[in-house]
Amino acid sequence: MASNGLWIDIEFCTGCLACEVACRYEHGFAIEEFGIKVVEQVLNGGQTFNFVPIPTDLCDLCVSRTAKGNLKPACVQHCLAQVMEYGKLTDLVKRMEEKPRSTLWSPKPRKADRKPFASAAV
Repeated sequence: MASNGLWIDIEFCTGCLACEVACRYEHGFAIEEFGIKVVEQVLNGGQTFNFVPIPTDLCDLCVSRTAKGNLKPACVQHCLAQVMEYGKLTDLVKRMEEKPRSTLWSPKPRKADRKPFASAAV
């Protein structure tokens, strides 16, 4: 089990996509690949908009950055609304208890040189 994770406050995301851009730039993803994707949710006949950042299977919490100890994942570093926090899961669970409209992401560790959908034979 991973010891670190990503806490996201889904109530105040502005939908600016800075997290998507920072992630794509950090990892060199192709245009159709996302480490995090902001999904727009339209409710009440278009009267209410929610933006929900969702990490994907390509998210590794920027292990190459965070292993250095003093850098946050790119999405957290560049989030203009400051709705993301990286840290120990035990601390982030406490944040979730304080903030019900939030989510926690903790990806399964994998080899850095292998994308999650690549064939094992490759």
